[in-house]
Amino acid sequence: MWQVKDMPERPTGLFDARYRAFLETVSDVRAQLHRYCARMTGSRLDGEDLMQETLFEAYTKIETLDDARSLKPWLFRIAHNRCIDFLRRRDAREHAESAYSDDIGAVAAEPATTDAHRAIERLVGHLPPKERACVLLKDVFDYSLEETADLVDSTVGGVKSALSRGRAKLAGLPAEPTGEPSRPLDPDTARLLQRYVDLFNRHDWDGVRGLTSADARLRVADCFDGLLRSSPYFAEYERNPEAWTLEFGAIDAEPVLLVLFQRGGQWQVAWPVRVHVAGGVIDRIEDYYACPWVIGNASESDLKRMTGPVVSPGA
Repeated sequence: MWQVKDMPERPTGLFDARYRAFLETVSDVRAQLHRYCARMTGSRLDGEDLMQETLFEAYTKIETLDDARSLKPWLFRIAHNRCIDFLRRRDAREHAESAYSDDIGAVAAEPATTDAHRAIERLVGHLPPKERACVLLKDVFDYSLEETADLVDSTVGGVKSALSRGRAKLAGLPAEPTGEPSRPLDPDTARLLQRYVDLFNRHDWDGVRGLTSADARLRVADCFDGLLRSSPYFAEYERNPEAWTLEFGAIDAEPVLLVLFQRGGQWQVAWPVRVHVAGGVIDRIEDYYACPWVIGNASESDLKRMTGPVVSPGA
């Protein structure tokens, strides 16, 4: 599924041999980059998008890197900046920028143990951006104070202060966050997505195309980014010899579609698909094919399968 040779090449050269070689070079750090972006944004899917943007930005600037040994921190620095830009766009700019002011005087605090890393990752979304970044980089990814300060464009004193505040806040939170209910869809969107799922599972590709706009966009992980009509998207699903189905679901409380494959007599979630609706038609599809890190560490409270779309109360 999704052979590179089937993809129309973009002007950026995203699918050429050099980029594929670059992806192989950074393959060992991709999952870590995704973890960082996902925890910074609070969304595995937004984290995947930012991780992809990070890798492409790094690819376009790889010639500026003098020391190959600094590749990993360089990638984290790009990812961190992408995350902060994302948070500033999503949240009030004043809140994001005020969280990045350095504090004078640091209060000592004990770092987390290795056994606490997973709990930290699940709770850091409650922290402001700078504290979130410092706790993740220092306590989860084991960067030194100096390295963390460099990555977040701060000082060692500022990092110590952010760590102290962040660790204190985490200590006051429950061990596990309360499961967040899935955000509801409006009735018209829910009906359109239900129709999309029904047609998709019947392999009625003409019917599916009829639900999309003429300029609908498609993004498939490292494989494709362009107009849906210029892609072999539906053909790739049609030719797949394995038994698969599409279902409604949710990941990090966001309603999504889930692709499931039949393995050993059971249906297993393989990856999510975002389908965006505007003006009564589908104008964007984001398929997270071959991104196992998006689903791989999702717990039952994070990833849900449903028999139908989540609809706003009273709809």
